[in-house]
Amino acid sequence: MEHSSVGREHRHPPKRLPCIAVLPQGLEAIGADELSALGAKEVKPLRRAASFEADMACLYRLHLQARLPFRLLREMSHFRCNGRDDLYDGIQQALDWERWLHPSMSFRVDVTGTAPGLNHSHFTALQVKNAVIDRQRDLWGERSSIDLEEPDLNLHLHLHRGEATLSLDGSGGSLHRRGYRAAMGAAPLKENLAAGLIRLSGWDGTTPLVDPLCGSGTLLIEAAAMALQLPAGLDRVFALESWADFNLDQWNAERQRAQGRACRERKLPLIQGFEADSSIADQARANVQAAGLEHSVEIKTGSFHNFALPQGPGTLVCNPPYGERIGAGSDLESLYSDLGRYAKEHASGWALWVLSGNPQLTGALRMKATRRIPISNGGIDCRWLHYDVR
Repeated sequence: MEHSSVGREHRHPPKRLPCIAVLPQGLEAIGADELSALGAKEVKPLRRAASFEADMACLYRLHLQARLPFRLLREMSHFRCNGRDDLYDGIQQALDWERWLHPSMSFRVDVTGTAPGLNHSHFTALQVKNAVIDRQRDLWGERSSIDLEEPDLNLHLHLHRGEATLSLDGSGGSLHRRGYRAAMGAAPLKENLAAGLIRLSGWDGTTPLVDPLCGSGTLLIEAAAMALQLPAGLDRVFALESWADFNLDQWNAERQRAQGRACRERKLPLIQGFEADSSIADQARANVQAAGLEHSVEIKTGSFHNFALPQGPGTLVCNPPYGERIGAGSDLESLYSDLGRYAKEHASGWALWVLSGNPQLTGALRMKATRRIPISNGGIDCRWLHYDVR
């Protein structure tokens, strides 16, 4: 009898934790798909986020392998919050602070949303810190220090319609920072957004991929890393490694699992970028090398006009300047006009994907988009435009 009860105990599924993935606006649906593919349950796309449930092994896996989230939040406590007093009391009871935050550990607080009398995130964060520190002083007579750069515990508070949610941010810093991009162009595309754009394009790693205006190379690097299934988070330190219930054996098992998925030896088709500015082309090459992809991604210095493309099919992707941060009107119109002409002359049978924040400029392509996917790029309202080149 004893043996059978032990057997039943072992069959209990691991506890699922309620979580939130913070995602770029426009990538909520494919972000949810990615979470599901990596084992998350009950996934629901939200605005700039997706809610899901995950056991601890899955949450570790998502930190190591997910390419699209900015952050992964583990929800720890919900409480009514209609002002400062509610917030103070709720925070003091939200966590077993004796277990989670010893005074020898540092912490930081991030806040989203508002409540009555709590309209400014900086002020609200200060109220959370005061509540935590007062609780620590009650327990130990001493307090933690605040560390905005590399805290041991990353707290995230969300206020919405009279409710507060306190979460732990396992990421430590935004997950879009892969670590390969020390060198950046003038208006860099975030790595997770680049990965999402490649995924939306439908490129699957079997046909050539060319970026005629590659800048610091982010679209190409993310594409190659995705095709080789290189884990996005393998080379970084995560805040969750300081959690009170961190399980090193389980973490190492997920790290090995992530490493095991990588197919570094896979021969990829041509992945190539052109960059007219030689110093930016050098930056792109440095980024490619830092990502360990110098055998998969080639950066050529010079204007795209000077380069031929292989026979189709293939995919052109680019994030040309759209005048918000870099570039001037008439110069940009001629750039888009040239890009449209180049595609028609050299890329028959290819797909062209352009990230545009300026409809007037994309009109200069003289091509008709077959798909227009709304995307927010650093707060700029953009469209990820698909053209069939004939």
